Amino acid sequence: MSSPWINATEKHQAEIAPWVWHHRGQADDLQSQIDSGSRQALTEMARLGIVPRASSLANAAFVVLIRNRELHAFLATMRQLEDRFNRRFHYPYVFLNDEPFTDEFMHAVAANTHSNVTFARIPHDHWSVPEFVNEEQAHRAREQMAARGVVYGGSLSYRHMCRFNSGFFYKHPVLQNVDWYWRVEPGVDFYCDLDYDPFAFMRDSGKKYSFVIALRELAETVPTLWDHTLQFMLERNITSNWMSYFVSRSGEYNLCHFWSNFEIASLGWLRSPEYAEYFTYLDHAQGFFMERWGDAPVHSLAAGMLLQRDEVHFFDDIGYRHDAFAR
Repeated sequence: MSSPWINATEKHQAEIAPWVWHHRGQADDLQSQIDSGSRQALTEMARLGIVPRASSLANAAFVVLIRNRELHAFLATMRQLEDRFNRRFHYPYVFLNDEPFTDEFMHAVAANTHSNVTFARIPHDHWSVPEFVNEEQAHRAREQMAARGVVYGGSLSYRHMCRFNSGFFYKHPVLQNVDWYWRVEPGVDFYCDLDYDPFAFMRDSGKKYSFVIALRELAETVPTLWDHTLQFMLERNITSNWMSYFVSRSGEYNLCHFWSNFEIASLGWLRSPEYAEYFTYLDHAQGFFMERWGDAPVHSLAAGMLLQRDEVHFFDDIGYRHDAFAR
């Protein structure tokens, strides 16, 4: 039986349509009136303390993968992000969840920014075990990792998150017209005022990926990721001028990765045929479920393999904390 959908995006749009909610922020509404010549809107913007929108904004958004129970942790993060940066730029937020957002969550978040906000559910295909994975074997693998005390070793939902962030979030229908994203997680801190636009910097300087913290991955979570990546490169005759950044003196993966809970990057790069082919290769290798591959090493190795060194940027002027790590 043929599918009633033209493509996967159309299918996913129909699937999530009942669980998408858009809120137009006061900054966007008033700015539109000002652009149309309204002096009253300019007065109202000043009364509310809203800074007029900067010129030459990038086509960008904050992307937040979050659960309803994380509301209060995110509100604290959002307050810092707004105070340190976004009150001057008014970039929109996109919130994604594998369950419907509650009214409490949506109204509380919308009340804490003057920017546009979109809330959407994740399509089932993007948050499920694919049919080519043996679920019984994957379950046993999780039990074994949990017994060895591997962090999140027994968690299926954590694996869904890593796979989603590696290969699906940028395919979400509500992001299809967005070019750049800044990933934000609940409970992180932003320490320093940011008086320039990192989205515009990335766009104007030819960057495609950026980070603020680099760490070593837990070896027991990625035992075969490096071998699969090398095999992918060999089969496609891919060469890189800086993949050596991720290689130890013995020729093995040194476990370095850009910590992806903060990343500002080009959605165009993630949507490229080259990245799509790499993710599909890894997905069918089944390491997201048989092991516990994270999106951070996947993004990092993809950057090392597919990007030029000068297309990756280290934001050393953004003060940031996640868990016990800060810079």
